[in-house]
Amino acid sequence: MKHYVKLATAAIVTAATLALTTPSAMAWIVCNREGECWHAHKRWAYRGEWGLVVHPDTWVAAPGARIVWHEHPGAGRGYWHGGVWISF
Repeated sequence: MKHYVKLATAAIVTAATLALTTPSAMAWIVCNREGECWHAHKRWAYRGEWGLVVHPDTWVAAPGARIVWHEHPGAGRGYWHGGVWISF
């Protein structure tokens, strides 16, 4: 019986250690007025005149919303406008 208790305790400690040391993945979904959306891995300071809205990564567009998904391979600083990636 002692063996099972030690084994269970070791498993719990290992799981807790992994949970505390694993970095949480934070990402955002950014959309512009044109309905172009993309994932951002950092929360950049977007200017208000760019008309961008930042959503949490769990955001889901409303049913029937006209959304075009883009991804930028470099995932650098910038935003989509008219189907073109604009770096800043």
